[in-house]
Amino acid sequence: MLGRFLDKFCTGLRILLGVMMGALAIPVAMQVVSRYTGLIPTYLWTEELATFLFVWIVMIGSIVAVWDGTHFDVRITRNATGPLLRLFQDGIVHVAIMIFGALFLVYGIEYTEFGGNQRSVMMRANLAITHISVPIAGGLWLLLSGYRLSETVAQFLNRENKQT
Repeated sequence: MLGRFLDKFCTGLRILLGVMMGALAIPVAMQVVSRYTGLIPTYLWTEELATFLFVWIVMIGSIVAVWDGTHFDVRITRNATGPLLRLFQDGIVHVAIMIFGALFLVYGIEYTEFGGNQRSVMMRANLAITHISVPIAGGLWLLLSGYRLSETVAQFLNRENKQT
């Protein structure tokens, strides 16, 4: 049940990513047109908006990648053939993601407080808008990777039970 909820949640994040990528095209297009044609004046807020959107796109994309198992997973050895080696290989990846998620969550809170005391130059937006993406991503990495680790352990235990 939790797995289905998390899968639907990540599907929603994928849709949000698509919307944000489309939204990112607008200020970037305005910057290009203003720089090279002179048809519209140069608006400096478009650069800040593009930066804000880009930061969120990167963080949300990393959350989806953790769920899909396509982020942070670097194989330095051949794929394990035995179930115990596979558990060890996948377990290390999930635990490493969980450690980084915890670090991003804990230190991201302080980072967000730091950003909350600042405002962007042109839009005068509170920078906590982008800084808060760090602890949110860290918390979700922790949750999603913890779930994937539990799946990996359950899969190993099921194989062991079938063999005995």
